[in-house]
Amino acid sequence: MFSSQTKFEKVPTQIFPDAIAGSKAAAGEIAALIRSKSAENKTCVLGLATGSSPLNLYKELIRMHTDEGLSFKNVVTFNLDEYFPVGKDALQSYNRFMKENLFDYIDIPKENINIPDGTIAKADIPAWCQAYEDKIKSLGGIDLQVLGIGRSGHIGFNEPGAGLNSTTRLISLDFMTILDAASEFFGEDNVPKNAITMGVKTILEARRIILMAWGEGKAKIIQKAVETPVNDNVPATYLQNHPNALFILDEAAASALTRVKTPWIVDECKWDKQLIKKAVIWLSTELGKPILKLTNRDYAENGMGDIVTEFGNAYNINIDVFNKLQYTITGWPGGKPNADDTNRPERANPAKKRVIIFSPHPDDDVISMGGTFIRLVDQGHEVHVAYQTSGNIAVFDEDVIRFADFIRDFHSTFGLDKKTAEDLYGKIKDQLNNKKPGEIDTKEVQNIKGLIRRAEAKAGCRYVGLADERAHFLDLPFYETGLVKKKPLGPEDIKITKDLLSQIKPHQVYAAGDLSDPHGTHRVCLNAVFKAMKELKEDKVDWINDCWLWLYRGAWQEWEMENIDMAIPISPEELMRKRKAIFKHQSQKDRPLFPGSDAREFWQRAEDRNRGTASMYNKLGLAEYEAIEAFKRYYY
Repeated sequence: MFSSQTKFEKVPTQIFPDAIAGSKAAAGEIAALIRSKSAENKTCVLGLATGSSPLNLYKELIRMHTDEGLSFKNVVTFNLDEYFPVGKDALQSYNRFMKENLFDYIDIPKENINIPDGTIAKADIPAWCQAYEDKIKSLGGIDLQVLGIGRSGHIGFNEPGAGLNSTTRLISLDFMTILDAASEFFGEDNVPKNAITMGVKTILEARRIILMAWGEGKAKIIQKAVETPVNDNVPATYLQNHPNALFILDEAAASALTRVKTPWIVDECKWDKQLIKKAVIWLSTELGKPILKLTNRDYAENGMGDIVTEFGNAYNINIDVFNKLQYTITGWPGGKPNADDTNRPERANPAKKRVIIFSPHPDDDVISMGGTFIRLVDQGHEVHVAYQTSGNIAVFDEDVIRFADFIRDFHSTFGLDKKTAEDLYGKIKDQLNNKKPGEIDTKEVQNIKGLIRRAEAKAGCRYVGLADERAHFLDLPFYETGLVKKKPLGPEDIKITKDLLSQIKPHQVYAAGDLSDPHGTHRVCLNAVFKAMKELKEDKVDWINDCWLWLYRGAWQEWEMENIDMAIPISPEELMRKRKAIFKHQSQKDRPLFPGSDAREFWQRAEDRNRGTASMYNKLGLAEYEAIEAFKRYYY
């Protein structure tokens, strides 16, 4: 039964603070089911998913097995899908994924594990799929099915257009799914074009279904799956007709749901200043009217009349929100010297600040805040850039050969050790020529790719006007696996970050809050900064309370207007300088190795977002600028 808060939602939905809390809730339900079945001496049949969504779920089930004695001896599992063709031991195989993330750590009998086989002959697939269906039926069907959701709305690999009566079969992967998988396979060309998947009918026959989704990147498709009518363009909408389905979301994945995005449409709200600001911006945008032109009637006709009742007439509300937005705009990201800073986003003093820009990859600094970076340097602040990872997996193999060839010719030209250079070139070329699609690079190749990214980052800094010694390459250990899948953030990562902060003692820190990065590196890098600064605060070092932390976005998304605390206008000339700084990252130019869902180059994405932010300010009734970079202050 739905409450008024969920009246737009067509399937039960629970929102948790984060993925860990949501995963623990799901694990608790699965554990209770396993135990109740065991007590009745019955088999528990689970349908399992792969990908990033169930990782914390599997960690919690492993913990419950280790610490609480949860046994899986009465469990039989059926996995949703597998790429085709793919070897069972391939890095990207879901057979391998399940072993490494669950099965190797619990007491499930091996004969109880069922996963589609990506190695069988294509001609044998129909018979194999029928046998898979028959085995599920022979056990009485699936008791509980775990699902994730793709950005295309797929469940399993049931892509847009999948029929309601589809069963286990071979399918062709959707273009968006191939793009999303490109990073795992070290390039779009290496992604298999087919997969074996359970069908929609098979999934819907499960007695209980739990779909999990985490992060901002899933927000739009979750809104469609939960709130729009059932249609085969979004296969996840089929779950609306299931009698016992549940969507488990974190706050970020739920952010586009009506009850979260525009709660005043759903029911009465408890208004505070931030919610009023959000609502007024929405109303102005929805009606296409500048904020100062909104009327009492506009508020009343759009579910916001109680704001006027509670806080006075529209004019006073409009002025208050307009002023708040106006105060975010400044041409002085480091603070304006000798100026009244009462309503400015940054302090006037000290006039010259020490600044650290943390850049997860060697180009996020110029892509996401290049204009502000230029402004900070031009205005005389002591700016440092900390490149948190090498970014080595995002370099094409042909670039490695090109640079190895340069090393060979360089030695020959200058009469250096030619044989060593020749040997290195031959070794690198052989390694790359013999590398199989999706295979990890050798350490030598990883190092050269890292050096390519490092040289480009230095070139970008020099173009901006930064001295070489102010570019710091942290090479955080969590990243250096040679794989898209990284290690968890560890104490060494935090220590490296903390040591740099202690060395510089900055007044300002900029870090990437662009958490829609599909590979997760931004999120881990941001946590490294958060934890390092928290530890420094706990250590009570004297400078930390004077250090302000600003979060930038721009590579993958932009801040919502109501969340912007500082907006830096970028002139046409500065925007061109920013573009040229991005161009210094030649290995990412024209076509980055991992472009995500947006086929445009990063400079194009950044400029469109910066111009879009400026346009939003203008439409709300503020001054018209060429472009704006936006920041949110984080209080740690």
